Amino acid sequence: MITSLSAGQTWDPVAYERNARFVADLGAPVVELLAPRPGEDVLDLGCGDGVLTERIAATGARVRGCDASVELIQAARARGLNVDWVDAHALPYSAEFDAVFSNAALHWMTRPAEVIAGVRRALRPGGRFVGEFGGFGNVAAVVTALIAVLDRRGMDGAAAKPWYNPTPEEYAVLEAHGLRVDEIRLIPRPTPLPTGMAGWLETFAEPFVRRLPEAERAAAIDEALHLLAPSLRDASGQWIADYVRLRFAARRA
Repeated sequence: MITSLSAGQTWDPVAYERNARFVADLGAPVVELLAPRPGEDVLDLGCGDGVLTERIAATGARVRGCDASVELIQAARARGLNVDWVDAHALPYSAEFDAVFSNAALHWMTRPAEVIAGVRRALRPGGRFVGEFGGFGNVAAVVTALIAVLDRRGMDGAAAKPWYNPTPEEYAVLEAHGLRVDEIRLIPRPTPLPTGMAGWLETFAEPFVRRLPEAERAAAIDEALHLLAPSLRDASGQWIADYVRLRFAARRA
């Protein structure tokens, strides 16, 4: 779920559970695409607090998780999971896994060539790489609003964006690193937010908000919510984020 050295972003497992449990809940189709088998070795790349890692382990696969957040690693270990504190841009594994799985994490890894090269090293011959993350157009309205809020305060809002959101054609960089793509596609997925846009911003927008003096942050969030309400809040008051996911399956030769 969450991962690797994302500049300016910290993770509170309690807030994540409250505001973003839907991330793991909506990851079930990616686990189905992985189709883990009993006895095989699987790496959960960007495992976060381990909810999906636990589900994969329940299939009988031997699962190791890795993440760059100390706090989320501790939450995963509290579930009894085997997890490593690792920067995904420098994976330390060599031909150890039959599959690498990743859900809602790769968009935090802004140097994809390094990540993919590490995944290939980690896989055994014939091993598969299956994942889903924010693709091109993901939370576009949210990003535009946050950029506007920073720009109005004399900052370069675009420079604050912490996410890598490629098109399928761009992520075909998989092939350049020895991974044959079996399938890849963008999936528009409007996503209801259980604690509204304020909860989402609390959990995910820190790289934008932390650029502001602390005294200005609450007003900036209120301004972003005002900008977003006409597009992302329905008539009943439900906030729906404009998610677009990139789902793929690839295999090492």
